[in-house]
Amino acid sequence: MNAPLWTDAYAPDLADLPQAAVRERLARTVDEPMNLVVQGPPGAGKTAAVRALARETHGVSASEDSVTRRTNSGGDVDNDLVEINVADFFGRTKKELREDPRFESFLSGRSRMAKRDMINRVLKESASYAPVSGEYKTIVLDNAEAIREDFQQALRRVMERHHRTTQFVITTRQPTKLIPPIRSRCFPVPVRAPTTDETVEVLRRIVDAEGVDYDEDGLEYVAGYAGGNLRKAVLSAQATAVSADELTMNTAFETLGDVGDDETLRGVLADAEAGEFKAARKTVDDLLDEGYGGQELLGELLRVARTDYSGDDLARLHRLAGQVDLDLSTGTDDRIHVCHLLTEWSPAGGVA
Repeated sequence: MNAPLWTDAYAPDLADLPQAAVRERLARTVDEPMNLVVQGPPGAGKTAAVRALARETHGVSASEDSVTRRTNSGGDVDNDLVEINVADFFGRTKKELREDPRFESFLSGRSRMAKRDMINRVLKESASYAPVSGEYKTIVLDNAEAIREDFQQALRRVMERHHRTTQFVITTRQPTKLIPPIRSRCFPVPVRAPTTDETVEVLRRIVDAEGVDYDEDGLEYVAGYAGGNLRKAVLSAQATAVSADELTMNTAFETLGDVGDDETLRGVLADAEAGEFKAARKTVDDLLDEGYGGQELLGELLRVARTDYSGDDLARLHRLAGQVDLDLSTGTDDRIHVCHLLTEWSPAGGVA
């Protein structure tokens, strides 16, 4: 797909966000900036909402924002928005951090600095420089559930020191992973998964702008297929339009059936049932690396299982999934909890 991704080309403005409560909460912070925790499931639109807020407060258009982010690896809007994907940030090597264009000025000549100190320096320096175009700048920490507690303590001190000139926006699908001192310093913004009707309206706006022929059944099929994941819905609609030059139920079914992960998901369950845990764990790792969240992956496994299993087997899988879903909402590692389900699902794992 050589065309720009629709998720970038049609990044929403604040008024375009599908969830009314999110629009209202974020609108309150435009003239009264405060630290935020934006929380919700994968694909619900957390990052898009944060970027929409930044465009509103820092006065940059959506098209400019999209170009700036692509050329600076997630960089800044008018230099007053700094985005850091925490999972990527903490998982990178010292060399990769030093060579990142966002951080190289902070880390130049510090090759002997420990990685922990490098990360702390980037946070402190990003927060300390003066805003360029207004009274404050915004630092976004995306996927913040990946921040270790010791770094959260350092982040808390940075937030306290620079609260007059720096707004911190923390996005996470697991707010319980944040230490209480950080949560107490942030205004919570829950972002629920959009409804099917809300997703349909987002898709309609995009395909109208693109001049793509469509019917209502096609929009509803894609929205249902995405299951509340707005990012997945938009990219699925684009894949269908590119493949078939239209978006109808038939073309969406044919296109998305070809690009889905159903067979891979079936393979995970089959490997676990056969006791092939190494193969099952590797596939789970691959799916998580491709962008699935733990709860999203659990839901997809159950969806596939409902077509392949029935009776006591399906009931047992659902009972196991109920406990794992709770663990995913409070735990620290999606891989551990999903793999625990697969271990228990095996006949050798015992009956729940």
